[in-house]
Amino acid sequence: MSVRLSLTLLASVVMVGPLLAGCSKEDPAAPQAEGTAAAADAGALTGEIDRSHAGDLLPAAMLSDPDGKPLNTAALSGKPVLLNLWATWCAPCVEEMPLLDGVAGDYGDRLRVVTASQDLEGASKVVPFFDKAKFAHLEPWLDRENRLSEALGGEGVLPTTVLYSASGEEIARVVGGFDWQGVEAKALIDEAVAPGGA
Repeated sequence: MSVRLSLTLLASVVMVGPLLAGCSKEDPAAPQAEGTAAAADAGALTGEIDRSHAGDLLPAAMLSDPDGKPLNTAALSGKPVLLNLWATWCAPCVEEMPLLDGVAGDYGDRLRVVTASQDLEGASKVVPFFDKAKFAHLEPWLDRENRLSEALGGEGVLPTTVLYSASGEEIARVVGGFDWQGVEAKALIDEAVAPGGA
C-alpha cells in the first residue's frame, strides 16, 4: 500500500467521526478529554430527526438500575416515552444529558424520559457520572448487554434517542447529539404529549 493511499484512508477516517456527531460503539476505549477542542467538536449537537422507522413498536428489553431494580421497556406504554441510549465515554451523549434532564422536568408526568446507559462497566461508570451531574429528573438505567441498541437496529452510534407514542409506536428518532431544549425538539415532543397525540 502506498504512503499516499495510507494517508488518504487515514484522513477519511478522521473526517467521518465529526460528521456523524455521534460516538461509534465499536471503539469506546478512547474517551474524550473534558474541556478540549476535540471534545467540543465531537460533542456538536448536529443530529437530525429521522421518521423512517415511524410505527415501529417499542422493543422489549430488561434494564436495571444500579441497585438491580428491573425495568421492562415493554411495560412503558400508557404515556409517551423518550428513550435515550448513551454512554459516559461519548462526548455528544454527555453534552445532551442535561438537556434531557430539562425535558424530563418540563414535561413531568406527560412524558417518561428513559436514559439507558450502554456502558459495559455498568454502575461503576454510571453512578459516579450521575453523582457528579446531580440530575434532578433522570434515572440511571443500565443496558450493559446493549439489548436496546440491537433491538433498534444496532446502528452503533451513540447517542440514539427514540420518541414513542403512548401506544408504544415510534414517532421519530435522532442518531447523534441533539438540542433537546430547542424549538424543533419541543415541536416533536409536543406531537406525542398533545391530547390524542401521535
